[in-house]
Amino acid sequence: MTDLILTNTFIASINKKASILLLLFCCLSFCGLAQSTPTVKSSVDSTSIKIGEQIHFTFEVEADTASQVIFPEGQTFMPLEVVEALPTDTIVNQDKFNLIKKYALTQFDSGSYTLPRQQVMINNKPYFTDSLKIEVNTVVVDTTKQKMYDIKALAEVEKPMGDWWKWLLGGLLVAALVGGLLYWFVFRKKPLTEEEKIALLPPYDRALAELKRLDESKYLIQSEYKEYYSELTNIVRSYLEEDVHISALESTTDELITKMEMLRDSGSLKIDDDTIKQFKNVLQTADLVKFAKSTPENSVIDRDRKTIEQIVVKTKEALPEPTEEELMEQEEYVEEFKRKKRHQQIKYAIAAGVAVLVITAGVFTYKYGFSSVKDSVFGHPTKTLLENEWIGSSYGFPAIYLETPEVLKRDEEIASNEMTGTSSHQEFSYGELGSNFYIKTSISTYNKEADFDAKKAIDAALEQVEKAGAKNMIVKQEDLTTPTGKEGNKVFGTLEIENPETNKVREEAYVILSFVQNGGFQQVIMVYEQDDRYAKEIVERVTNSIDFKTES
Repeated sequence: MTDLILTNTFIASINKKASILLLLFCCLSFCGLAQSTPTVKSSVDSTSIKIGEQIHFTFEVEADTASQVIFPEGQTFMPLEVVEALPTDTIVNQDKFNLIKKYALTQFDSGSYTLPRQQVMINNKPYFTDSLKIEVNTVVVDTTKQKMYDIKALAEVEKPMGDWWKWLLGGLLVAALVGGLLYWFVFRKKPLTEEEKIALLPPYDRALAELKRLDESKYLIQSEYKEYYSELTNIVRSYLEEDVHISALESTTDELITKMEMLRDSGSLKIDDDTIKQFKNVLQTADLVKFAKSTPENSVIDRDRKTIEQIVVKTKEALPEPTEEELMEQEEYVEEFKRKKRHQQIKYAIAAGVAVLVITAGVFTYKYGFSSVKDSVFGHPTKTLLENEWIGSSYGFPAIYLETPEVLKRDEEIASNEMTGTSSHQEFSYGELGSNFYIKTSISTYNKEADFDAKKAIDAALEQVEKAGAKNMIVKQEDLTTPTGKEGNKVFGTLEIENPETNKVREEAYVILSFVQNGGFQQVIMVYEQDDRYAKEIVERVTNSIDFKTES
């Protein structure tokens, strides 16, 4: 009996300890869970301001140090305007940190405004603040002391230049560089080189000038006898070929001497036998040096050099005076030489210009991509739209705010639609369905919220696109939350439509954004070429700008 009592007492003690441990574990788990749950608070330093004054909207976020926190960006506080987003203050407290983010807001129209709920993303999870009422009061003006003036007329403002001037400046720089190359290589009168000056001389003067230049060479200093004699004999052979009209360059020594003797015998060349004999000796010595690798003495080299010059002089004296035809041939030779040189300069300039263009195009292609460079040079309609100065405006009632590259024009107001429960319908659009880019926004109001069917309204929009000529529509659908925190529906996909300009059927993409805001139904429809990356950027930018006026 005693053992049984002790056993029961022991079991009760164990159960009591287990209960305490379980309770302690639950408390610790609850504390850990409470620590991991972030908190978001918001406040304003005043709910009543004068026109143009600023209020400070403050976020206070408490979260773990490993949390990722993203505060609102852009004009998400409309109808109030963001003047400045102040830097975020961070206070670390053990394993948590407190973030304080302030925004300076203002409004320049008096009235009662509702500051919409703001969204803070913490670890990809949205947290929303409460909406607030802000009173903007007018400034009392004492008209007895303040003189009143008429309203000034509208003033014209010049449209900003955009980025086209950068491309114009780049084109002018490239043109200036190409022009400079053309001037340097083609149009600039450069001084002739020594070789060019010699080439333009008459054959006799050219031969003497080349002999003089041979004397200044380093052939003999470097014991290059073969090169020396080759050039020495080529000088006299070239002269004979040009002035005496003998095919001397391709003739052997015996053939050349025979030709000269025949000219002497016919009376065409009045030269003595001794001169021909000396010339033959020089040619034979040159053959021995070139083919037998003979090394002549310095005295022989000097004698041969003087002999060649005497042969050129005596041959010139033995020739009859040049005829008018020969003089013309000489002039033609000079002109031909200059023409070839000019053509060569033009080729160099063209090659340099092409190289500059290729290098410039390569640099821009590497930096911006081939498609971007091509579209910038040759133009692209949607790229031009994207780079335009965008315009932000509110359309219809209840208003939808959009930023677009062009102002949307009002279409004819459409009557109510009993099927969808709308009582009024307004449309604003740019472009045409099937053009490079089409955008339309529609604003509807409904008689009773209970009678309005958003799904039927979306189906009606798809049916409207089909009636405009769209075929083979692929429809996808998903929920949408804009960067301004507005929730809606997104219908997107592809369709086929005929291009009104080319009459060809092409595949396009479309996006239909639908919202139910401020007692109305707002839609934005965008249709564009499927592979147009600039159009996709326009769609994204328009979508991110969507907001709704909450002024009351």
